[in-house]
Amino acid sequence: MKIIVVSDSHGKADILEQLVDKHRDADMFLHCGDIEDAPADHPMYQIVLGNNDFFFDLPSELVVAAQAHKIYMTHGHLLPFHRRHKELVKRAKEHGCDIACYGHSHIAVLEELDDILIVNPGSLWRSRDSRGPSYAILEVSEQGVHAH
Repeated sequence: MKIIVVSDSHGKADILEQLVDKHRDADMFLHCGDIEDAPADHPMYQIVLGNNDFFFDLPSELVVAAQAHKIYMTHGHLLPFHRRHKELVKRAKEHGCDIACYGHSHIAVLEELDDILIVNPGSLWRSRDSRGPSYAILEVSEQGVHAH
C-alpha cells in the first residue's frame, strides 16, 4: 500500500493535483492541514484542520486504517511545542495507532519514538528546513512501514 502524506500547501491546489497525477499508483493521500483551499476540490485527500483553515469544517485529528497499521493525523498547532513528539506518541497510542503524521512546522521529520513512526512531510510551500518543498511516501505492508 502506497500512501502520500503532505502538509502546509497553503492554497497551492496545483501542487496537490500534480502529486495525484504523479502518484497514480498511490492508495491514499493524506493532508496534515493548512490546505487553505476547499476540501471538496480535493476528494482524493483525507484532510485535517490546520491553524490557517478557519473557513473550513475539518476534523482536528483523524485515524486512518492502512492494512495492519493505523495512522494518527493532526496538524500539530495544538500540541505543546517542546513536547510535540511525546504528545504525538501518546495520542497515537490512545487511538491504537503505530504511525503519527503531523505538519505545521514546515520541517520534514522521519523519526521513531517508543515504537511509533513519526512523520512530518514538511511543506509543499515555503519549507523552513532549507531542503525545499517536500512530502512523504509511506509504503505499508504486513511486514512493516517504509517511509521516505
